[in-house]
Amino acid sequence: MFAYRYVEEQATCEDIVQDTFFRIWKNRKSLDIRISARNFLLTTVRNSCLDWLRKQAVEKRWEEKFMEETDEDASDLYTTVELEYLLNQALDKLPEQIASTFRSNRFDGKTYTEIAEEKNISVKTVEAYMSKALKHLRVELKDYLPFFLSDFSIES
Repeated sequence: MFAYRYVEEQATCEDIVQDTFFRIWKNRKSLDIRISARNFLLTTVRNSCLDWLRKQAVEKRWEEKFMEETDEDASDLYTTVELEYLLNQALDKLPEQIASTFRSNRFDGKTYTEIAEEKNISVKTVEAYMSKALKHLRVELKDYLPFFLSDFSIES
């Protein structure tokens, strides 16, 4: 009943009291009790209850922090997926050669020279394709440009 004053869950109170008795029994040889056994037992149970409450508060803070970070990550993921969809829609409006050149450079990380060799075109043509693609994307995605600058770097 004493533990219930601090922790209002019957099962938890029983666990705390049982753990307290176990710790006392385990350390019985090294204990030097100079007060009454009743006072020692009540103080020990009270301290155990307070420790449990502190632990619960810490766990709750960590859980809340984790949930906030998870919510932020989920919204970031949604935004990224949405931006990728918008980017792909805008690229689909371009001629295939220009769109594939842009994808090779920006998504696959290929250099202009590698793309030129792969497509059997000049590096100047690759540069012209990239310029057209970027110009088109700036117009198509003007409302979303700040997001793309941080995520996809569509500026030349």
